[in-house]
Amino acid sequence: MKRTFLFVIASGTALIATTYGLVRLAYGLLLPEAQAELGLGDASAGLVAAGASVLYCLGALIGFVTADRRPRALVLAAGTSAALGCAAMSLAPGAAVFAAGAVLSSAGAGLASPALVVLVDRSTPRARVDGARGIERAARDRAQTAVNAGTGPGLVIAGALALLLLPHWRAAWLLAAAVAVLTTALTLSATARQDARPDHRSGPGSRVTAAWLHAHRAPVVAALTLGAGSAAVWSYGRSLLVAAGDAGSASAVAWIALGLGGVAVLPTGGWLVRRRPGTAWALTAGTVAAATLALPIAAPVLPAAALVCGLAGWGYTAATGVLITWTTRIEARRAAAGTAGLFIALVLGQAVGAALTGALLPAAGALGAFAVSGLIGAVGLAVARDPAARSQLPHRTYGANPDQGDG
Repeated sequence: MKRTFLFVIASGTALIATTYGLVRLAYGLLLPEAQAELGLGDASAGLVAAGASVLYCLGALIGFVTADRRPRALVLAAGTSAALGCAAMSLAPGAAVFAAGAVLSSAGAGLASPALVVLVDRSTPRARVDGARGIERAARDRAQTAVNAGTGPGLVIAGALALLLLPHWRAAWLLAAAVAVLTTALTLSATARQDARPDHRSGPGSRVTAAWLHAHRAPVVAALTLGAGSAAVWSYGRSLLVAAGDAGSASAVAWIALGLGGVAVLPTGGWLVRRRPGTAWALTAGTVAAATLALPIAAPVLPAAALVCGLAGWGYTAATGVLITWTTRIEARRAAAGTAGLFIALVLGQAVGAALTGALLPAAGALGAFAVSGLIGAVGLAVARDPAARSQLPHRTYGANPDQGDG
């Protein structure tokens, strides 16, 4: 059982690394060369990013409804959409096909997250006695955090591909398509013995209550503002570095730093899951907001830019892990539905943020556009003051213990 559990964690981490780090979030990394070849302007590129976010949300919505019943089918759909989208971008004869491929590829990440929440939960070794329930929950939370942190290694691989292949951006997308096929096959193999039916800890993810929705008011706002506030870095971060004078290969190093920041979530994840949601959110989302504000200032000096990117990568990846832990502690039986809902809010925020940043860049310049994004992210820190975020379990309806400290 333990070997199967570890295989599920490893393959799930690889699938998240692919669908998020190597596909969805690599759009901004490979964008400058594609823009130059295909004649895609900044405003149009922002609209493509917004469209990709909308399709991500559609994928996550499908996951919200079906993850408890068909998680492996979602994994297959995630890998298929990511691979086909990357292949379309690689072979695109013009901007229209490239845009369609970018939008399609983004659905893979939206489909993968809720599916993996269910598959990891079902693979977690069960507590044999009541006294071991806390150990089981801790193992599940650490596993979910580790899988979600796959974004970081994916970004590192994307940056390494950029260093090796740019300006040949088409080859990078073709390799991403191949990796999507491989990681999907590994995940399906790792979960081949899992039942298609929910187990005794699962519940009907699509059936929610008013109390459950009310308990999610703070994390929904948090997710929206994180998405809107981080969109500038993901969609235009490398373009900013190139414009500031960094060579294409040098700016890819800063992107690798984003990924290494995400990898740093692995050793810090255990510490974070022991924090109260509000505390963890203030630390992680606050780091993203500060890094977004600082990046235009640090951009001309590559070591400083790399440091800022590393902080942004850690903050963003860790914050998305906080969202998963947050909804799981509201009600573990609906963790997949909660993850899908919060990630929909996150990416809706990114859609708005990407379009807003693209519109502001020509008028306000990079400093002004990134400042607006950073301030939007900072506004989201107010949810850490919400009473629901200050308890270890966010809502009394689900057994909150307001006297429990930060561990």
